[in-house]
Amino acid sequence: NDPKVFELFQRGNTVGIFQFESSGMQESLRKLKPTTINELVAMNALYRPGPMAMIDDFIKQKQGIQKIQYLHPKLEPILKETYGIIVYQEQVMKITSEIAGFSLAKADLMRRAMGKKDKGLMAKQKTEFIDGAGKNHISKKLAGDIFDMIEKFASYGFNKSHSVVYSVIAYQTAFLKTFYTAEYMSSVMSAEIGDTDYVVQLIDETQRLGIKVLPPDVNESDANFTISEDGIRFGLSAIKNVGVG
Repeated sequence: NDPKVFELFQRGNTVGIFQFESSGMQESLRKLKPTTINELVAMNALYRPGPMAMIDDFIKQKQGIQKIQYLHPKLEPILKETYGIIVYQEQVMKITSEIAGFSLAKADLMRRAMGKKDKGLMAKQKTEFIDGAGKNHISKKLAGDIFDMIEKFASYGFNKSHSVVYSVIAYQTAFLKTFYTAEYMSSVMSAEIGDTDYVVQLIDETQRLGIKVLPPDVNESDANFTISEDGIRFGLSAIKNVGVG
C-alpha cells in the first residue's frame, strides 16, 4: 500500500516489472492510475486476449465516466471490486451459486462448459440455471439475461488466485525498483544476461532513471552486472563471445 510504488505503476514506468512491462500494459496503467493491489490484480487478469476488450469499460467505470449497472442486487457484492465487470472465474462461480443456487462444484462445471462452448451442454445448463433462479424469485427473462452475461465473460475469465500471486510479485518487484533502483536494475540485467536485446532495453531504462551504466572494466567488472560508486558496472559475461567460464 505504498503510494510511491503505485506512482510507478500510474506513470507506466514498468520496464523490468514482472507481468506489467509491455507497452500496451504501460498505456493501460497510465489511463487506470491504480491505487490498490486489487486494481493491479484486475488489470493483470484483463490484459489477456479476450478480456482486453473490457479494459476501457473497466477504466471508465472506475473513474465514474460510465455508470456501473447491475442486472440484480445480488450481483453488486460480487462485482463491486471490478466495477460491475466479470473479470475472474471465481466471480462466475459465485454468481451462479448466488443466483441459481448451484453448488460451487456444479457452478465450476458450468463455467468449464462455457469455456469449451459446448452448445448441447450449455442449453441444458441454461435451463437448470433459469429453473434454479426461479426458486430464488428471479424471473425467467432476468435469469436468461444474467446467464447470457455470464456466458459472454466465462469463456475468457481469468483465475483470480493466479492473478493475485502474479500481482503480489509484480508489486514486490516495483517496490524494489522504487526504493533500491540501482540494485534492482543491476539484478534484472544479470538475470537476463543472455538476452542482449532485453539487456539493451534495461540499460536504456536505467539511464533514463538517472543511473549510469558504466562500460566493462577489467579491474572492477565481475561476471554479472554490479553496483559501483558511480553507477552500475557492465558485467563481463554480457559481452558477446565472453562466457561465464
